[in-house]
Amino acid sequence: MASPLDAAVQPDGSGARIILTGRIDRDGDDVLNTAYSQASVLGRGEIVMDFAPTDYINSTGIALIVRLLAQARRDGRPVRARGLSAHYREIFRITRLSDFITLEEGPEDRSVAVEGGAR
Repeated sequence: MASPLDAAVQPDGSGARIILTGRIDRDGDDVLNTAYSQASVLGRGEIVMDFAPTDYINSTGIALIVRLLAQARRDGRPVRARGLSAHYREIFRITRLSDFITLEEGPEDRSVAVEGGAR
């Protein structure tokens, strides 16, 4: 079983990097909200959401990410995702989340467990 969500927030240029570790599901709401608040204190620039250490994302986790993106959009902050698996990059494209978040593709991207436990 994947571990509960944890988020580390680090300065990144004029903005912040949020490193997400564990599973992103309904229990991650407070963690994501706190991380966004901490990132906001670090500057008004871009937020990079680093999914590389994320073990699992379910549909509720996607909804929590949508809410974070909506807040960033209201705040006028660009958001970039890194470390997403090809599967989640595709989900972000299909659901049009990629209209609101820049998706990085690179060698650091890896598999993330999908809902139901498949990789």
